[in-house]
Amino acid sequence: MTDGNGTGLNRHNNAWKVFTGHDNAATVRDGFWPKMARFAARIPFAGEALAAWYCATDPATPARVKAILMAALAYFVVPIDLIPDMIPGLGFTDDLTVLVTSIGLIRAHMKPEHRKQARKALEDLKAGRKPQSGQI
Repeated sequence: MTDGNGTGLNRHNNAWKVFTGHDNAATVRDGFWPKMARFAARIPFAGEALAAWYCATDPATPARVKAILMAALAYFVVPIDLIPDMIPGLGFTDDLTVLVTSIGLIRAHMKPEHRKQARKALEDLKAGRKPQSGQI
């Protein structure tokens, strides 16, 4: 994948893999939709997570923005984090903090179309339908 500036997201992912030992894009690609299907009705920030997904998978989104969002979504997807997701009322607060902070950094790149896709996907998930997943 490349952004409009010709910079590859793969370059960022490779650097991240060297630094952390795992690939955010692969982690998110493999785990995002299953986790959303399980928890969408119970997480108040599901719409924001979905909008972040659609922004991160939009070919027009710059690679730097994709890297920030993929890191935040990987934190959401990975089951081991600061506050375990299974703790009622608190489990997703750390995920929310990471996601909201990341979205705050890239807000200018979050398009109305991403939010529209997110609303549709959330409706689909709550109705038990498989949403359109976007690209990655």
